[in-house]
Amino acid sequence: MFSKKDLQTNEYHTYYELYLARVESDEALMESFRKSKHDFKDFLNSIPEEKYHFQYQEGKWTIKEIVQHIIDTERIFCYRALRIARGDKTPLPGFDENAFVPPSKANLKSMPQLIKEYTTLREANLALFEGFDKQMLTCLGEASAGPVSVRAIPFILVGHERHHIHIFETRYK
Repeated sequence: MFSKKDLQTNEYHTYYELYLARVESDEALMESFRKSKHDFKDFLNSIPEEKYHFQYQEGKWTIKEIVQHIIDTERIFCYRALRIARGDKTPLPGFDENAFVPPSKANLKSMPQLIKEYTTLREANLALFEGFDKQMLTCLGEASAGPVSVRAIPFILVGHERHHIHIFETRYK
């Protein structure tokens, strides 16, 4: 249906270019969103258990905290997609990801628990996006003081995961 190359610059805040740059222009919306679930799950399963609580620098998040951050971000962004697709014109607030980490207690969760939470959430969000028609996917709203279209959100989420995989690979070795 849509690929990343169909996105117009008015469909996302410039901040998200960081994540969108990690998605190839010919990647199809639903295929990319579906495939990234498997890629991210496989990546998480490859991390040695002794690395789960590693911080590459004092004050940085652990791997478990980053996984929880990815889960929380997806929940928030897909809630935004639902509201925008349903025609809600209310500007949606941003969120402080740093404030979400301590109360998440991610480090007390097992990695299998985090992976299950992630995959269950992604399956629900795949069903959500499969229920949107072309018109709904092109709906434009406002979130975090900037524009965002429904169809931009899965690409942002895929790029966000890839951004964190890159950080894992470069800083959490």
